[in-house]
Amino acid sequence: MLDKLESLENKYEELSQLIADPKVMEDQGRWQQYVKSHSDLSDVVAVYRDYKKVLSELEDVGQMLSEKLDNDMRQMVELEQEELADKKQEIERRLKILLLPKDPNDDKNVIMEIRAGTGGEEAALFGSDLFRMYTRFAELKGWRTEILDSHFTDIGGIKEIVFLIEGKGAYSQLKFESGVHRVQRVPTTESGGRIHTSAATVAVLPEAEEVEVDINPNDLRIDVFCSTGPGGQSVNTTQSAVRITHIPTGLVVSCQDEKSQLKNKDKAMKVLRARLLDQAQFEQQQQMASARKSQVGSGDRSERIRTYNFPQNRVTDHRIGLTLHRLQEVLTGNLQEIVDALITTDQAERLQQVD
Repeated sequence: MLDKLESLENKYEELSQLIADPKVMEDQGRWQQYVKSHSDLSDVVAVYRDYKKVLSELEDVGQMLSEKLDNDMRQMVELEQEELADKKQEIERRLKILLLPKDPNDDKNVIMEIRAGTGGEEAALFGSDLFRMYTRFAELKGWRTEILDSHFTDIGGIKEIVFLIEGKGAYSQLKFESGVHRVQRVPTTESGGRIHTSAATVAVLPEAEEVEVDINPNDLRIDVFCSTGPGGQSVNTTQSAVRITHIPTGLVVSCQDEKSQLKNKDKAMKVLRARLLDQAQFEQQQQMASARKSQVGSGDRSERIRTYNFPQNRVTDHRIGLTLHRLQEVLTGNLQEIVDALITTDQAERLQQVD
C-alpha cells in the first residue's frame, strides 16, 4: 500500500508542475485533463501526507521512550504514543477506503425515475412526496434539477416522473436509492382512519455521455404526437411530444414536458442513453459471477429498501437496519444521515472483500 501511495504522491507533484506550465495551458483540453487528475488525487495525497507525519511523530516518541525519563514525563510520552497509534490506525482505514476502486459513475449527474406502484391514488401521492424529497435534497446540496418527463394524476399525485439532477458527485450520493419505497399512513381519501400500505419504485441512472453509448440512428423509431395534460393552449393541438423506440433492445422513451418537439427529442435521447448505459452495466455485473454482490449496491429495483411509517414518525432502511424517528425531516430533504450510512456500509463491505 505504501509503495502505491508514494507513487500517487509523485504523480500528484508531477501534475502540479504541469498545470502550472504556461506551455501546457495553451492546450486547454490537455490542461483540463491534468487539472481533473490532480483534483482526483488531492484527497488521497493529503491523507497520505498526514499519515507520514504521524509515522514521523511516532518515531520521535519511540526515541524519547528509549531515553531515561522521570515517571511523569514517561507517562506523558506514553499517552502521546497511544494517541498517535490510534490516529495511525484511523488514517490507515481512511487510506484503504480512498484506494478502493472508484465507481466510474460517481461524479456523474443522475437521471431519477419515480413510478407509482401498488396502492392506486395513494401510491401516486407518495410518489409526489418522494419527488419533493429528492428535489429538496438536491437543492440543499446546491444541485440543479430538471423534469424530463412526467405524468400526474388529477389530485397532484405522480404516476411517473423522470428528472435530471445535475451536480458533482450526485450519483455517488443517490445511487443506493434504487428500489421499492413503501409508505404506511392514513390516506387523505380514507374516511375510516385505516392505515394503508402503498409503494413507489425509484430508479437511479448515471447520466450517459454521447461517447459512452453508441446509438445507430437507424436503430431508432421516432414518433410524434400531441401532448396530454396541463400545458396551455398547445396541448392536444401541437405535435410536440416525442416517443423514441430503440429497436434492438425494445426500450421506449417518451417526453412531452416541453412545447418544442426538438427539446422533447433531446430530453428523450438523454433518458435513452442513460437506460442503455444502465442496461449494459447491469449485464456486465451479471457476467462477473466471481464478484460477491454487495447488499447495499445491488440496485435491484424489485427489492423493498425503505419504509416510511407516518403513525410512528419513522423511516427504516431495511438493508442496513437504520431507523430514524423524524419522518417529516427526511421527507423535506434531510437525507444526508441515511445517505452517509449507506455509503459507509458499502465501503465496509468492499473493504472486507479486499481484506
